[in-house]
Amino acid sequence: MASLAWLLIPLFAAIGAAIWGSWAARDRTAGDISELTGYARFREAMDQAEPARIRTREKAHSGSDAV
Repeated sequence: MASLAWLLIPLFAAIGAAIWGSWAARDRTAGDISELTGYARFREAMDQAEPARIRTREKAHSGSDAV
């Protein structure tokens, strides 16, 4: 009976490894679509904010150069 108990340990380990392997290999692309659209909106916002920041710097530099 003790040998049967020792054989069950690798059996449970193999079953656990199979469950973990199937969980680790699952398809996780469902959430990527919303994340990619959020990243695209972020990039658009950063592209729009860039000219205003440059104009602000140009005004600051042009006013301080006058003597």
